Amino acid sequence: MTLSKKIIGKDPALKALLRSVKTVAATDATVLITGETGTGKELIAAAILKNSRRSDKEFIALNCAALPESIIESELFGYCKGAFTGATAAKKGLLASVAGGTLFFDEINSLSLGVQVKLLRFIQTGEYLPVGSVKTQKADVRIIAATNTDLEKQVSAGQFRQDLYFRLSVVPLLLSPLRERPQDIQLLMTHFFGYFAQKYTLRTPVISDHVLEVLQAYPWPGNIRELRNLCENLAVQRLRRIIEVNDLPLGYLQFKRETSAAGYFELPKGGMDWPKLETDLIQQAMVRTNGKCQQASFLLGMSRSALYYRTKNKV
Repeated sequence: MTLSKKIIGKDPALKALLRSVKTVAATDATVLITGETGTGKELIAAAILKNSRRSDKEFIALNCAALPESIIESELFGYCKGAFTGATAAKKGLLASVAGGTLFFDEINSLSLGVQVKLLRFIQTGEYLPVGSVKTQKADVRIIAATNTDLEKQVSAGQFRQDLYFRLSVVPLLLSPLRERPQDIQLLMTHFFGYFAQKYTLRTPVISDHVLEVLQAYPWPGNIRELRNLCENLAVQRLRRIIEVNDLPLGYLQFKRETSAAGYFELPKGGMDWPKLETDLIQQAMVRTNGKCQQASFLLGMSRSALYYRTKNKV
């Protein structure tokens, strides 16, 4: 089985998450994907589908925040003729439409408590009741949910049912924000630049090292979605092939780093103890990453094998 090529990155946490995706995809367990807006939760849901036994079945994504509370129940469960004013004919809901496949609830935190109760019953029994009907229907549907909020806090505040939360989070998957994946920014930009260059028949731009430094320091409140939009902006509006810092929109320029005349690192006047400095830096990197060599080697700018050698022989 292979995961979607759209999921790009070498971040250790992302790689661990993708391993979990492959494992859970082989089952019908419910999955709760959490992460900030723009981190790619729907891509993860699609990857689960692609690697599951339901890969050739229907997949429907429902944005719970986009539908008014007054109609989401009828959209989800369907309704009978005459169930309410305007119901001139029966209509099957999403559960019936996606039977045998997968239903993805995006922003599930937006569901009303009343709909939460009925969704919980469906997850537990596979049964549901269309609006206005007294006859129970059944459907075989895999449920994947996503949220950009802390559902545990919503449970404590009485805004989300605890029993539904437990049912949804049989397998929890957490997507890291882009600001915690700075090593993936260049990879993602290369991908997006290539895509937009082909889409608009343009030259594929590249970024200078200084631009990369600025973007790695930027907090990315919109995450990968924001980075994608930036790449489209730069690909379309910038005529130069090499993008420099001043080509960036104003909102990014406050993260511009000033370089001193002495360079990146200023040598102490009295000289330095290189072995001691190396040992100290390695110890700091290992503490900061909780002993994870892959992440520590990235922070230190060396290969994992080089870090292992130095750790074994000098620390």
